[in-house]
Amino acid sequence: MTAFLIKRLGQALVVLLLVSVIVFVLLHLLPGGPARAILGVRATPEAVAHFNHQQGYDRSLPEQYVIHLGRLLTGDLGESYKLNQSVASLLGERLPKTALLAGLSLALAAILAVPLGILQAVRRGKAADYVLTGAAFLAYATPVFFLGLVLILVFSQQLQLLPAEAPQADTVRGILADAPALVLPVVTTALGIIAAFSRYMRSAVLDNLAEEYVRTARAKGQSGARIMARHVLRNALIPLATLLGLYLPTLFSGTLVVESMFNYPGMGLLFWNAAQSSDFPVLLGVTLVVGVATVLGSLLADIAYAVLDPRIRSVP
Repeated sequence: MTAFLIKRLGQALVVLLLVSVIVFVLLHLLPGGPARAILGVRATPEAVAHFNHQQGYDRSLPEQYVIHLGRLLTGDLGESYKLNQSVASLLGERLPKTALLAGLSLALAAILAVPLGILQAVRRGKAADYVLTGAAFLAYATPVFFLGLVLILVFSQQLQLLPAEAPQADTVRGILADAPALVLPVVTTALGIIAAFSRYMRSAVLDNLAEEYVRTARAKGQSGARIMARHVLRNALIPLATLLGLYLPTLFSGTLVVESMFNYPGMGLLFWNAAQSSDFPVLLGVTLVVGVATVLGSLLADIAYAVLDPRIRSVP
């Protein structure tokens, strides 16, 4: 297990280095270069030259990348010239809130998707399977913004049970204190994930039910519930554990829309506002964080895979 972890950590570090290279390239692909994009098209040549010298953009590309990498390692992601605040501090304020929204959505999705997938597999070809499969396809195919609008219309406008705006507190504790306002953003984000996870869970359970070890357990007189709990469920959770890690990029795109709809003060809303105001340092900072989160999610998925299936540890 130790050798497996060391190898995966090494691969993750290489990918993180490539992510830093991609962000560096994107920075230099900005219209007119970093200085012109940040200072604006009306900046004087003198101001542009001073900015380039101050930031090291008048040096060779290898030297610039070394400076760029050193800043990243020290947590310096640049300055938001629209908000007059460092990108690192902005992300530090918003990232925990997005992590809370994403974490609650993933937890809700996992809690509901596992039993729903098992039910569909056990009741394969029957009414429950058809109804749940149809609902899963509908939820998966429906855009996130449309799901949010429907939930707002039903639960906020017509039934008046839940507020249409997300919590506006500055801290995670404050957001959790306003739990009713958190329900619609979490449910909106989770619905599509539940649909996808339940389909994968159904397929995994069906594949395992057809295995020889299940027939052997049945021949020994073990009950269906015991076989499901002790044998099938552990193996069927392997693809779901992988999906939990690999779903982070998709989850961020979903939270971006949800945070914009419900005015949730997270990283997605920060990215949306930065895109509207052409705040390129913030856009690149968020892109870097999402890239790092994707790599870490993939690493966690590999670790979970190895824990659930020890055979994976010996794969080169």
